[in-house]
Amino acid sequence: MKHLIFLIFPFCMACQPATDTAQQATQAEAPDTAKSPLTETKDTTDLEKARAMGFDTQYLMGQFDPSGHPDFVQVPDRYADREGLLLRKDTYNAFLAMYEAAQADGIQLVIRSATRNFNYQKGIWERKWTGQQKLSSGENAAQAFPDPKERALEILKYSSMPGTSRHHWGTDIDLNAFNNRYFEEGQGQKIYAWLTAHAPGFGFCQPYSPKGPERPNGYNEEKWHWSYLPVAQQLTALARAELQDGMISGFEGATTATDIHVVDNYVLGISDLCIEK
Repeated sequence: MKHLIFLIFPFCMACQPATDTAQQATQAEAPDTAKSPLTETKDTTDLEKARAMGFDTQYLMGQFDPSGHPDFVQVPDRYADREGLLLRKDTYNAFLAMYEAAQADGIQLVIRSATRNFNYQKGIWERKWTGQQKLSSGENAAQAFPDPKERALEILKYSSMPGTSRHHWGTDIDLNAFNNRYFEEGQGQKIYAWLTAHAPGFGFCQPYSPKGPERPNGYNEEKWHWSYLPVAQQLTALARAELQDGMISGFEGATTATDIHVVDNYVLGISDLCIEK
């Protein structure tokens, strides 16, 4: 029997190169955007974790009251620029550890914005949509951009549509200033350098990195926006699996969400560093 196996084995090996060649040709034809099995496995794991924690699309879209949610806590005034800010408890505890480490290095972190549910984000969006609040460029969007899609895209440079913001999740914070220039000189530059070097060690990532080949879609760069990955990665996986453009509704300008492909281009248009850890 051993001799029989020996005779068959070389025959199969001789067939192998043709099979490998065919496989290589197929792989070469596959698009660069195809997910590797490793990425798919990780997405599946994060999705399973998200569902195990009870997350659903209502949570993703901020359609709940964080002040009454058992997983949320109010941020003490000494860490924020105003009263009443809320975060998930796990995110808040991670921020505290990061805050203390920053202080030891002479860096003062201040939370400027934290959890914003659907209604809160709707207020921000509609004030910009109607021109009641000017864009960061100083323009009145309602006057400067009468075409709905163009107006939405201008607002989306820095503000999310209600139902699509990472701030709905309780995992994301805005720190110190809402202006990239602040973080490019003086004390702001020191703060950003510290965050870039140390925030990942506390679980935080900058989701809106500079726009370019590695992140062609989504909001403009936000040096102030940091996301707590141990939870946000699970919610990102859930958004990829279940959130659809057609779900984005209930505010002025919502009909543009489908044309813009807001889920793929904005909800998922984040730094690779905030997806794979």
